Amino acid sequence: MPGTEFEIKADLVLLAMGFVNPIQQVLDAFGVEKDSRGNAKAATDGAGCYQTNVDKVFTAGDMRRGQSLVVWAIREGRQAARAVDEYLMGSSVLPR
Repeated sequence: MPGTEFEIKADLVLLAMGFVNPIQQVLDAFGVEKDSRGNAKAATDGAGCYQTNVDKVFTAGDMRRGQSLVVWAIREGRQAARAVDEYLMGSSVLPR
């Protein structure tokens, strides 16, 4: 409804959208590069894994690979959590 919009300051935003194709407007608003299928683009190995081309923006699961099984989303979520921990703390004790 017009006039009802508002902004909330946040240090962290997690988008958990299930089996929905990544919302292109969200990716575009953040300037996140997309792969040929329109998913958020990020490497999955080495330094900076799961990090997009935008500093401090990480992606995993359906947002990165497209619609898939929940077990893949869980695995990538755990790996992405480790990557974020390494990014923030310089190292991680989280399992690989």
